[in-house]
Amino acid sequence: MIQAADLPQTIPVFPLPGALLLPRSRLPLHIFEPRYLAMLDDTMKTSHRLIGMIQPRDVPDGAERKLHSIGCAGRLTAFSETEDGRYMITLSGASRFRILSEPDGFTPYRRADVSWQGFERDLGPAEKDSSLKREKFLGLLGRYFEAKGLSTDWESLKEAENELLINSLSMLCPFEPEDKQALLEAPSLATRRETLVTLIEFALRGGSNEEIMQ
Repeated sequence: MIQAADLPQTIPVFPLPGALLLPRSRLPLHIFEPRYLAMLDDTMKTSHRLIGMIQPRDVPDGAERKLHSIGCAGRLTAFSETEDGRYMITLSGASRFRILSEPDGFTPYRRADVSWQGFERDLGPAEKDSSLKREKFLGLLGRYFEAKGLSTDWESLKEAENELLINSLSMLCPFEPEDKQALLEAPSLATRRETLVTLIEFALRGGSNEEIMQ
């Protein structure tokens, strides 16, 4: 497990719309662009093996892709190479960070000087959510999955610990990138669950503001 003292000042960042990584969660990625293959090679030479997942901001075509200020760094914990030189990797969420600046110096991929302050809880044990009403929550989730034509292993969901349940759904549900950013920035597991419920209810209303559930 990564300790606070192991967190570097500068990390490579991987802007990817809609790809959400959360602390203590795992994100599989398929790496094939040359600049990100170079990023992966450089990351494997470091002791921390951290890559920062970050959401690009929505900007007009042709404009420079600006980044959100908060992302989540993941430690490279698994990879395999395909015959054509691409990689399948897994990032294990370590801690969220705040971008301070992008340093000078050329690399084919983007890097950022970051601050880890304010996210110390990310390096600790799994969070609890004592206010989660699991039966009601899973009922709402069932209606959402049915409306979206999604399937899942319901027995695994029922048995999952609160953090694994909420974070996995936050990462996997097909929300818009800005909604994923809101889930990332939630200050606690309970707040993330409340945001998740709001997004699901909004989707079930088809984007309207009328009430659907008590």
